[in-house]
Amino acid sequence: MATTSRTILPFCVLISLFLISSAQSCSNYTFSGTEKTFKSCRDLPYLQAHLHWNYIESTRKVDIAYRATQTSPGWIAWAINPTGEGMVGSEALVAFLNPNGSMTGYTTQIDSYNPSMQPTALKFRVSNIRAEYSNDEMIIFAVIGPVNTGTTINHVWQVGNSLSDNIPQMHSTSGPNIQSMEQLDLQSG
Repeated sequence: MATTSRTILPFCVLISLFLISSAQSCSNYTFSGTEKTFKSCRDLPYLQAHLHWNYIESTRKVDIAYRATQTSPGWIAWAINPTGEGMVGSEALVAFLNPNGSMTGYTTQIDSYNPSMQPTALKFRVSNIRAEYSNDEMIIFAVIGPVNTGTTINHVWQVGNSLSDNIPQMHSTSGPNIQSMEQLDLQSG
């Protein structure tokens, strides 16, 4: 009897871990309230974040949905850095939950390690930007482009826990918050 219990317990643990990890995967995520679907997605390695996208080769535009676990009064951001790696120099999409329950989504340039985070235009076109909040997750939708850096981009993503006068404040400067960057091929994922 003890041998059977020792065999069944590890098996149950493995099955539970598989079910938990697959439930959090971007590939089986369904966006509620919209018929929007994305051909490509990536579970990002830090900050419980996910990127979904469609790359339209003929126009070099990217239709994206960036989602991350976050609660109010926090904020999320996803950005492309067209000039290098890392945060400084990136062109960002930002979203946060307003006190009235609506979401705000906007663009800003990250020009230093202490950016203003005020709404500003980006070096590339962004259209159809909007944000949603559901189940402790914030989502930014937007169409970006044309992307003139080729199909491989340097992207960064972020979450922060505070706002002041509806402006995101500094995020943590250690651990996953400073590791949340990578290159991404928009065609192959």
